[in-house]
Amino acid sequence: MKVVRGRVLVEGYAEGKALVSNEPISFLGDIDPNTGKIIRNNHPLKGLTVKNKVFIFPYGKGSTVGSYVIYQLVKNNVAPKAILNMKSEPIIIIGCVISNIPLMDSFEEDIFEIVKTGDYIIVNAREGYIAVK
Repeated sequence: MKVVRGRVLVEGYAEGKALVSNEPISFLGDIDPNTGKIIRNNHPLKGLTVKNKVFIFPYGKGSTVGSYVIYQLVKNNVAPKAILNMKSEPIIIIGCVISNIPLMDSFEEDIFEIVKTGDYIIVNAREGYIAVK
């Protein structure tokens, strides 16, 4: 098991399979808030869902409404279990705070080199680490 430390932005604990996007995500327009599916036409993960996944992407982009889309994903039971970023920005941070989704960033190693879609991840956003099984 590989353990990597990072910065905790929203405390919590989650376990699940990883969904890794090497591209930034805009929750407004890239993800359907009713289904949790990635819907942007040119996105490599189009058609896959963030539901119950540890969703990993470099950083968020786009409208501040994205924070509320994250909240809507929770209300619709299609939200990710946790979010991991290279560097989180305010839209993602606020969305995770109001939705109570564990959020970490600034890892001591490049998680995009370590984690692949389908890997089982433990996110301990209380003690500040992830573990890749």
